[in-house]
Amino acid sequence: MGKIVRKQDLSTSFLQGRFTGIPRFHLGLPRRSGEKGHVPDLVRVEPIALLPTPAGCAVFLGDGKKSIVFYIDLAIGASINAALAGETPPRPLTHDLYLLTLEAFGAKVRRAVIVAIEKEIYYARLILEAENEIMERKIVELDARPSDCIAIAVRAGAPIFVLRELWETLEDMTSVLQDMRDKGMDLGGGA
Repeated sequence: MGKIVRKQDLSTSFLQGRFTGIPRFHLGLPRRSGEKGHVPDLVRVEPIALLPTPAGCAVFLGDGKKSIVFYIDLAIGASINAALAGETPPRPLTHDLYLLTLEAFGAKVRRAVIVAIEKEIYYARLILEAENEIMERKIVELDARPSDCIAIAVRAGAPIFVLRELWETLEDMTSVLQDMRDKGMDLGGGA
């Protein structure tokens, strides 16, 4: 699979993708009149199945017409599955602690967006909105792994998106998912 994002727009900020070289996409709120920047077209997806694999966990995301799959660490897969099932751990897990910290500072998760794939590695952004008695409203776009974005978004009740340009290049894995269901595999997730 080819990369979707061009490297010539490298960003230098931690928030904008210093670690990945993937540029900032202005994925927060729509741009105000007269502001520069492009708000990309997004496809809303949901976790529809999680499947343990020998190397971790397969996560299927879908929009009702198409589904994609990528692979994540088993522990994060279990974290996503627990959140989808509405389970509350006896003590906060890492993703729970992150959300509690955000709330303590007046921030909320607005959305998670998968923005690129390069050499079979997906890249994502977590969009936060912060406003409290000390500062005015601020939108923050964080570079993050898709697995963490999904785990956090599911806990926060925030939507998950994929850039349409990327979505349209990804192989539809709906038939693979249906074959697994037909074989009676326990897929967890939103299925």
